[in-house]
Amino acid sequence: MRWLVLGALLGLLLLYPSLLAVIAAAVAWLVSKPVIVAFALGLAARPHLPRMRRWAR
Repeated sequence: MRWLVLGALLGLLLLYPSLLAVIAAAVAWLVSKPVIVAFALGLAARPHLPRMRRWAR
């Protein structure tokens, strides 16, 4: 499925070269927002963080 989406995106970029500028502008806008970047990094790192357990008494 991932390769199919990637192929469709590459096909659209070949058909509409100006679409690359639009995608680059959208990515630059998203990267300029620190809250969005921090949220995305948190989602990416979450599966690799150790699970918190109950406090020992």
